[in-house]
Amino acid sequence: QVQLVESGGGSVQSGGSLRLSCAAFGYTYNSYYMGWFRQAPGKEREGVAAFDRDGTTSYADSVKGRFTISQDNAKNTLYLQMNSLKPEDTAMYYCAADHSYYGLGPGYNYWGQGTQVTVSS
Repeated sequence: QVQLVESGGGSVQSGGSLRLSCAAFGYTYNSYYMGWFRQAPGKEREGVAAFDRDGTTSYADSVKGRFTISQDNAKNTLYLQMNSLKPEDTAMYYCAADHSYYGLGPGYNYWGQGTQVTVSS
């Protein structure tokens, strides 16, 4: 059974940094595509960063140059380094995995429970 567990969220001031982690269980990690998403209150879930089929990365325009997605296959863990955080980055952040779906769209089959990020001005 695939399980994704996020951690690393918290409250920071504008301009601060956080690193989110997503530990994956129940499958061969590097055989799945993974990505990060977020959902702010009253807004739809949006793709933030993801790995594409060829291993390259995609980012939402709003986070380019500030966020970096990475992974450690030996630890079955996905990361999201978030720098220069802004109040508009406040949201619940989710990681997602799928055997064949990739990119910033919502079509992943497996989702974590989320970790809250709050950025104050």
